[in-house]
Amino acid sequence: MDHSEVVRLQAVEKYVLGELPAELRDEFEEHYFDCAECAADVKHLATFVTASRMILEEPPKAKKVAAVKQPEKASWFAWLRPAIAVPAVVALAAVVIFQNVSTIPSLKRTAGQEIGAPAFSSTYHLQGATRGENSATVTIGADESFALDFDFTPATAYPRYIGRLVDSKGSTALSFTVKGELANTELHVAVPGGRVQPGEYELVITGEGGSSAGSGSPDVQRIPFTVTYRQ
Repeated sequence: MDHSEVVRLQAVEKYVLGELPAELRDEFEEHYFDCAECAADVKHLATFVTASRMILEEPPKAKKVAAVKQPEKASWFAWLRPAIAVPAVVALAAVVIFQNVSTIPSLKRTAGQEIGAPAFSSTYHLQGATRGENSATVTIGADESFALDFDFTPATAYPRYIGRLVDSKGSTALSFTVKGELANTELHVAVPGGRVQPGEYELVITGEGGSSAGSGSPDVQRIPFTVTYRQ
């Protein structure tokens, strides 16, 4: 699932509200692990929905008084809330997201407390090397999430790149997209728990969208590393 499909399907809103089908939910989670914009949208919308539900929730005493002393007003509000409350929350949340409103500092990324956010405490910096020669070693616990940092220095410029974590058998454990303007910068990739097993891996970056017809998708950077489990 790419970013344009996320926008078309309104995947962020449906994901937070629990309305995204299971097969699309898995694809969306894989996407927003590597998409800072979608991760921020999920955070903002989840925070807004939670706060809105707390505001719209009537205190127990107010409900009791309304039911006994003001039956007509309570009845009217009870009819109005189901019809308007949820659409209003979604609409206002969309405004918050797309106008890029600043968030309270204490609500910024707190590992393990946000919906769908991978909690990790380990970050490893990868450096270019020949496979098996001074390659970085990533030591993690089973099913532990972690982050990979590396200097993205592609051999050839492309408008877009695809990154993959490839094991020794050639299978892809994780894929992500990289915008062309991020060339020659440090990139950070979050790897969810359970995606890799102990063994040899390569971070492979492939160029996409070039003008050379029939040239295929060339690798512009490869960085080997080894995964081991913590004893």
